Order: sequence, then C-alpha cells, then structure tokens
Amino acid sequence: MPAHQRTRRGVVPITNFDKEAMKFKDLLTGFIRLHILHHAAEQEIYGQWMIEELARHGYKLSPGTLYPLLHGMERKGYLRSRKEHPGRTARTLYRATPLGKKGLTLAKSRILEFTGEAMKDQKR
Repeated sequence: MPAHQRTRRGVVPITNFDKEAMKFKDLLTGFIRLHILHHAAEQEIYGQWMIEELARHGYKLSPGTLYPLLHGMERKGYLRSRKEHPGRTARTLYRATPLGKKGLTLAKSRILEFTGEAMKDQKR
C-alpha cells in the first residue's frame, strides 16, 4: 500500500518514483527554487503552503529544508518577505522581487531550450 501525503487538496499518494527522486535532491534543488519563484511571482506564498504545493509535484520537503531555501533566496534578492499577524501566530509571506521575476524569465527560456534538446529522442 503506498504512503500518502496529506495536502490542502486532499490525500496524494507518494509513489516509489517520488521516493527515488528525493535521492537526487541536490540536482532537483534548482527546480524547487524555480517552483518557489513561479508561485511567488503569481501571489504571496508562505512556507507551509509551499511545502504542500511542492509535495503535489513529488518534492517532499521539511520546514528545515524549505525555510533555509527561502531565506537564501531572500538574501540573494529573489524574494522579499513581510510578516503578517492574523491571530496569535505570525506568518511570513514571500513575494518575488523584480530580480526574481527576471531570473524566472531567464530560467524559463533555458528550460525550453534544454527540454527541446533533451526530449528530441522522445518525439520519434
């Protein structure tokens, strides 16, 4: 019976492929950063939402992994944050900066170039 990940959108099975993919997290970290930038360019995001969103795509991250990524992206100028105090606890919201949006645009063009080349054999 497969393991499951509970998300806001329901229960999503964690496949053996997902588990295998996490062995290559050093290679996949760039994709995770791009996912973060993509969503932060569309709207403000917060950590737990991003963990759940990434899980939908097969990336199983803990807060101890995600928050250092977010902080690093903020230090590099790709994200900016603000605190929100809706109740007893504070929530940090992140949004892509102009530099982050510019980097995302560049990354998208490079991804298109790469996938065109890498998937050439798949089209046959």
